[in-house]
Amino acid sequence: MDKKTYYVCVAVATVWTSYDSSREIDDNAISFPVKLDKWLEQLTYTRRLELCEKNLVQTQLLLGEEVYVTEMKGKWAKIVIPSQFSSKDERGYPGWVPFHQLISQAEYFPLNKPTAVVSAAIATLHLAEEALQISYQTHLPLLKEDKEWLEVQTPVGSGRIKRQDAVVIEDRNRKVKGTGDMIIAAGEQFLNLPYLWGGMSAWGYDCSGFAYATHKANGYLIPRDATDQARQGKEVGLASIQPGDLLFFAHEKGEGSIHHVGIYYGKGKMLHSPKTGKTVELIELKGTLYEEELCAARRYY
Repeated sequence: MDKKTYYVCVAVATVWTSYDSSREIDDNAISFPVKLDKWLEQLTYTRRLELCEKNLVQTQLLLGEEVYVTEMKGKWAKIVIPSQFSSKDERGYPGWVPFHQLISQAEYFPLNKPTAVVSAAIATLHLAEEALQISYQTHLPLLKEDKEWLEVQTPVGSGRIKRQDAVVIEDRNRKVKGTGDMIIAAGEQFLNLPYLWGGMSAWGYDCSGFAYATHKANGYLIPRDATDQARQGKEVGLASIQPGDLLFFAHEKGEGSIHHVGIYYGKGKMLHSPKTGKTVELIELKGTLYEEELCAARRYY
C-alpha cells in the first residue's frame, strides 16, 4: 500500500519489531486505551529484559505524533516515524503498532498554529468524558487559553490541560533554542525513573530516548538511536566536552560498536538512563567501566 498519514490516539504507543512481537503480558501496552502503569507493574526484571534481549521493541510514540502506515497485517500496521530520524529507513524509524492506536485525521496538526507542549513529567488531559495521563513532550495544537487552562486539539477530540503543566510555543521550528545547561535541567527531573528498553516517555526512557527527549524539549530534533546520534551534530574532542554534550560508549574499551549514550553534566559527571533494572542516575565517570568505554562526544545545542 502507499504510505498514508495517521496520528497516535493513545497516550503512548509502543512500536514493536514485528506484528507478532508482543507477548500476552504486553496486552495492556497494545490496548486502546493503553494501561501503561498496569503493563509496567506486571513486568518482572526478566520480562523487561526480554524487550531488549529478544529484540521485541523498537521505540515509542506520544499522543498526536504523526506516522506513515506502509503495510497492514491483520490488526497491525507497519509504520515509519518521520520525527524519529533513523539509518534503518530514510523515511523515519520503522516498526509495528496495533492499528487501533492510530487515527486518520486530515490536517489534525496545523504547522502554523501555536503548540502546547507538556513540560511536567506526566500531565492530566481532561477530555469530554474522561481524563487521560499524558507524557512529557507531548505536543498538541493550542485552541485557546486562559490563566488556568490550555484548551488543546487531540486526535480524540478537544481537551484541557493545566497551564502549569505545559509551555506554549508559537512556532514548531523553535527559533529560540535551549543551552547545554537547559538540556541537563530537562533530564534532572527524571532522576530515579526506571529504565525501559525502547522507552520514549515519562513512564521510562532508554539511553538514547532520554537524550532524544531532553534535546527535543529544547528545540533540537536529533536521531533516535545512539549509533545515529553519534554520526550527527558537531564533533567534540573528549578534552573539550561541555555540559549538555552527548557522550558515547563502545564495547571493547571504546574500540567496538557503540552501545550507550549519556549527557555530560560537567565536573566529570554524566546524567544517563543506564540499563534494565537501573534508573536514571547522575554518576562520576572516573573509575567506572564507562570511563574505559568513552569513545566520542557530539554537541547539538
